[in-house]
Amino acid sequence: MTIPTECPAPSQNARQLLKELQALFPVFRDCMPLAIGIDKQLLGRLPGLDRKALRIALGIHTHSLRYLKTMERATVRVDLDGQPADEIPPTHRAHAAQLIRERLSKQAEQRKTQREAEALARQRAEKLDQLVEKFGRTR
Repeated sequence: MTIPTECPAPSQNARQLLKELQALFPVFRDCMPLAIGIDKQLLGRLPGLDRKALRIALGIHTHSLRYLKTMERATVRVDLDGQPADEIPPTHRAHAAQLIRERLSKQAEQRKTQREAEALARQRAEKLDQLVEKFGRTR
């Protein structure tokens, strides 16, 4: 018996699984609001699924900005076949909106920090160039 020396990380398996789910089910591909308990529907249709990878894949999918934006606007969740399953409570839509605001705010802050770091690096490089020009040896 050979033991694989390198196993893919669960998140890599989950990303591959998510791609497969998007290929199999239009509700994933179109980022439609998924019914509560969609994991049980998936396990019923695809009994060989790794539960841990499925849980991670669903987390990746449902926390994507595209999915959250859909949840913010939608009123009804759908099952695997795209059929209406249950209403989305206003609290769920508000939660999605809050997550979107937080994510966009965090991204804006990261961009600002990156721009500031780049500006500081440019200033240091300019100062260094000035010092080299002033004190550098010429032959």
